[in-house]
Amino acid sequence: MAVKVPRSGGPQQAPDVRSDVERLHELGYAQELLRSMGGFSNFAVSFTIISILSGCLTLYGYGMATGGPLIMNVGWPVVGIFVTLVGLAMAEVASSYPTAGGLYYWAAKLAPGDSAPAWSWMTGWFNLMGQVGVTAGIDFGLAFFADALLHVLFNYPTDPGYIVLVYGVVLFLHGSLNTFGVRLVAFLNDLSVWWHIVGVLVIFGVLFFLPEQHAPWGWTFTHFVNRTGFGFPGASIYVFLIGLLLAQYTFTGYDASAHMSEETRYASTASAWGIVMSIVVSLFAGWILLIGVTHAIVPSQYSEDLAAGLSGVPPVDIFIRATSRHIGEFLLFIVVGAQFYCGMSSVTANSRMIYAFSRDGALPGSRLWHRINKRTRTPTNSIWLATVAAFILGVPYLWSPTAYAAVTSIAVIGLYIAYAIPVLLRRLKGGAFERGPWHLGRWSGIIGWIAVVWVAFICVLFTLPQVSPVTLTTFNYASVTTAVVLFGAGGWYLLSARKWFRGPKVQGTPEELAAIERELEAGGIG
Repeated sequence: MAVKVPRSGGPQQAPDVRSDVERLHELGYAQELLRSMGGFSNFAVSFTIISILSGCLTLYGYGMATGGPLIMNVGWPVVGIFVTLVGLAMAEVASSYPTAGGLYYWAAKLAPGDSAPAWSWMTGWFNLMGQVGVTAGIDFGLAFFADALLHVLFNYPTDPGYIVLVYGVVLFLHGSLNTFGVRLVAFLNDLSVWWHIVGVLVIFGVLFFLPEQHAPWGWTFTHFVNRTGFGFPGASIYVFLIGLLLAQYTFTGYDASAHMSEETRYASTASAWGIVMSIVVSLFAGWILLIGVTHAIVPSQYSEDLAAGLSGVPPVDIFIRATSRHIGEFLLFIVVGAQFYCGMSSVTANSRMIYAFSRDGALPGSRLWHRINKRTRTPTNSIWLATVAAFILGVPYLWSPTAYAAVTSIAVIGLYIAYAIPVLLRRLKGGAFERGPWHLGRWSGIIGWIAVVWVAFICVLFTLPQVSPVTLTTFNYASVTTAVVLFGAGGWYLLSARKWFRGPKVQGTPEELAAIERELEAGGIG
């Protein structure tokens, strides 16, 4: 693949740090955020949000009902390959436009003529929908596992109201940590990478060597389970396809590397590498994790109602049954720690998207959400908007047992629509696209079109029913949420925003941008 990279093979050998500010000025923005993150930290944000110890395990019960071991260990690499192609196509665009706005900024610059504001507007709103959905999905998954840990340790209740309470607490903690500044977040993200890698190896090692019995390898990779209630001809294929949600949901949030580009040194290469490497490392590490967990199940003792065990969370019950209660609790602690890091990073990326979108006047109350804390150089108000919006999205779990799966579908659909739009526009722009220092060369076309087709396929797939019969409590409301964003944001644009929204705004002349930066530096830590 003809990817142009620095001579050292990594992003660290790019031009001096001042060129980042100059490039940002060329794109029309002042350096308001603190640019202190290195390439590894940029990768760490996306890797932490993907969080194989979060996505793989929070939807493990869903996967066991919609395909079983087959979806875990065959569906995972299939999805991973297609997601890698999506990430490669996005990384090429990220290298050209290293801004916190990310996807909606790319759409504005790549769309033709007068249509650019409309493309930018819809991309931004779908990105916002997906970002909020990802934050909700991650922290609600954390709430499930934290509740399970509290239950096995202290007999804490597992009723929906108690889980929502834990959910609110973890969102508050993540909002608070992000308020302290990007340097703390970057340090915790760096630590998170090693927590995830070591954690996966520990869990795999414990589940591979300690249990007295394991599932046969054939069962681990090919056993199929259908607990959805669908029994029509061809239902197995349908169930397998909707089961791909486990992997597709896990591979979300890697646009964080683009959203953090204004806080990253050598952003034109580092943000592209952050997107791609976070996917590739997660692909292999996540596959190892799923193989280890599934192989630890003993089929003769396997209950299709695995969630009715000690904790109500299938992976936890697998940990405990395969080893012992105390070892299972230790493995659960590793998972909860990883998920905590993951949720923190998701709030970071979500808030930067809100900050950038409001910087261009696209959100109600944009002046409030764009405001920068001069002491920490972080968008504090956007951080708390991200946490409150995510909490609201998780509240329906009080009434609907399938709400969590629907939230994950919302995250996938919203984000991947936003991922695909600039990739599609880049393909339509053809040779007029101005490549950045990181690009795909002659492979750009085929990779880009495969990415667009894959996204179109999954966006239809994950709005379909996930269980039968379909009732008010089992309905997949991802379709409703997608329609609300499509018609709500689209209608708002046609009725009002098209008269005043012109896409990303230029903040001023180079002299005015420098004045903004001097004011922030004088008032804070810059």
